[in-house]
Amino acid sequence: MKLRSVFCPRQWTIWLLFVSHACAFYIPGYSVTRYNDDEPIPLLVNKIFSDHTQLQYAYFDLPFVCPPSGQSHGGSPFGSGKSVSLNLGEILRGDRIMTSDFELHMGRNVECQKLCTVEVGRKDVKWGRQLIREGYVAEWIADNLPGATSFVTVDRSRKYYATGFKIGDLDFSPGTGKPRFFINNHFNIVIRWRSAPEGGKVVVGFEIYPKSIKASDYVEDGCPRQVHGKHEGLELYIPPNLSRLKEMYPESSYLPKEDDEIDDGAKLKIPYSYSVYFKEEPGIEWSNRWDLYFSNQGESSMTHWLAVLNSLIISGVLGVAVYVIWGRTVQGDIKGRGDGAMEDGKIKLRSKSTEKKGESLLDQGMDVERDADGSSDDEALEDVSGWKLLHGDVFRVPEYSGLLAPLVGSGMQLFFMVSGLLILSCLGVLNPSFRGGFVSVGMGLFVFAGLFSGYFSGRLYKTFGGVHWRKNTLITALFFPGLIFCLIFILNLFVWAQASSTAIPFGTLVGMLALWLLIQVPLVYLGSWYGFVRARPWEHPTKTNSIARQIPPQPWYLHSIQGAALTGLPPFAVLFIELLFVFKNLWQDKSGYYYVFGFLSAVSTIVIITVSEVTIIATHSQLCAENYHWWWQSFLTGGSSAFWVFAYCVWYYFFHLHITGFVSSLLFFSYSFLACAVYGLLTGTVGFLTAYAFIRRIYSSIKID
Repeated sequence: MKLRSVFCPRQWTIWLLFVSHACAFYIPGYSVTRYNDDEPIPLLVNKIFSDHTQLQYAYFDLPFVCPPSGQSHGGSPFGSGKSVSLNLGEILRGDRIMTSDFELHMGRNVECQKLCTVEVGRKDVKWGRQLIREGYVAEWIADNLPGATSFVTVDRSRKYYATGFKIGDLDFSPGTGKPRFFINNHFNIVIRWRSAPEGGKVVVGFEIYPKSIKASDYVEDGCPRQVHGKHEGLELYIPPNLSRLKEMYPESSYLPKEDDEIDDGAKLKIPYSYSVYFKEEPGIEWSNRWDLYFSNQGESSMTHWLAVLNSLIISGVLGVAVYVIWGRTVQGDIKGRGDGAMEDGKIKLRSKSTEKKGESLLDQGMDVERDADGSSDDEALEDVSGWKLLHGDVFRVPEYSGLLAPLVGSGMQLFFMVSGLLILSCLGVLNPSFRGGFVSVGMGLFVFAGLFSGYFSGRLYKTFGGVHWRKNTLITALFFPGLIFCLIFILNLFVWAQASSTAIPFGTLVGMLALWLLIQVPLVYLGSWYGFVRARPWEHPTKTNSIARQIPPQPWYLHSIQGAALTGLPPFAVLFIELLFVFKNLWQDKSGYYYVFGFLSAVSTIVIITVSEVTIIATHSQLCAENYHWWWQSFLTGGSSAFWVFAYCVWYYFFHLHITGFVSSLLFFSYSFLACAVYGLLTGTVGFLTAYAFIRRIYSSIKID
């Protein structure tokens, strides 16, 4: 039998070419909204976020923005400030979408419209300055498109979008060099549209250009003079109350220059206004309107191809090594090498003297055929050395088998979830217009995959000879999901204390708990019942001896820690280039959207193949060293690349990110650890099942009389 399923270049090349071009397009015509002239376009406000922190805040929670008036606009039955129904993924990513007081009507330009005037105190000004210093941007939504800031490339040949717009700007005084903070209080809203073939108009672009205008430039109607002229910015600053400071520090010759903590009733008035302009854009199709959000990432296509090529080279080299091992093991050692050591599938040893004809090597678990003349040949002992000596111990039940079975079951649950997400993303079902869909569908797939988790855990537990299958079911259903839930709950306490929209609402936590205990646990029980009660245990080709063999001293590279660390390098080498893009999207460009799921699927597939190849090589080396404790070692070998991924996260934090604050750093390392644990559990399961299949195959070729 050849390794066609492991190394088949033509089939894998065709498949990789297919998935690499599946860049998460979304289905044309899906949720198209057409507008007639003067028809209202709802503008929704969402949240503010920053690339320098993991804390997000709902837009209407900011004290220095216009609060919702509660009035309805454009014939909507809901007034401003009404929360929009969100899916689970939107809630978990910190979205807090609400209706606003902005009035947009298709085709109707508005030179200037007053919004409101807000009065803020010293503490609110201090918080606003802090948010501007950390580079927070606001996200609005119109026709399911996030409001964007428009940029052009250096050669001015292309335009691209970045989601959101700055809430303010930081400048430094030319005289003193002190920082000055200016709040953006006028918004130029640009809606780009084109005519639809079916009639009406569709929105193909949503741009926001904010500016700061000082309050003295506003006239009685609530709009600034010469909206498009030059204006001085509105600085977030309230002069200190010197008389108040003298009262607080009567005997001090030094007075603090800032008194933000003092609530003396001083207020800063911030007027808000906006303009609306509609521009026809016939060159952009509705189905391609998201391309501008991705165009700044398009230049990295060559890097993605290099990542795939690098992955193929590493996987190909390991595939050749596996092919050689398979050929020597199955077709060389088992079928015999013409030296008489193997005949008719029996392991043949020659004794040293005729006086020992009645003895056998039962302690080695082997039958001995003796020559008629009883001649001795010490070199024949080498023919049965290595992995063949372990046929009576290789399937011995491992220690802590009651934990290994649930871990493998949870790993298969994650495998089915990730596979489903990548397939749906490549097919375009999960796309940017489906806001929060990746997390929502992933949660649904995880819950449904409880069937597979229970089945594989129950059947493996039965194979190990276990009898308390209900206990195994509870461990499978509660152990790994319980650890995840507890970690998220503890982190949520820190985020709650910051009043951030990143915090998961208590009702959502209760809903997630209900999904886990009322849906997933019964599905795990059903799968476990079928895997333990109805399905047969996996059969092993050899019997296990009653007395275990003594394991000889092992080389240093076969020790659990050192060996696992080394074997994790090839899968990490396959993955690390694509990790650059994933990390940049998750931690730096939080306003962006990761869309190259075709490349990610290709690299993920190669990673799984590489993990399988590395596990086969490591397991074969371990068996040749007469070490039959391969169960846990194969699991650690498969998941060892997670260690390097976490080390890469630490390096990325110190050299690429500018995260400030204890809570943000805690969230980064906790989420990184959680992601690496999920990745390690998944790849560890793949490694274990690969080693299990490999060992069953090679020992099934040995016939023991």
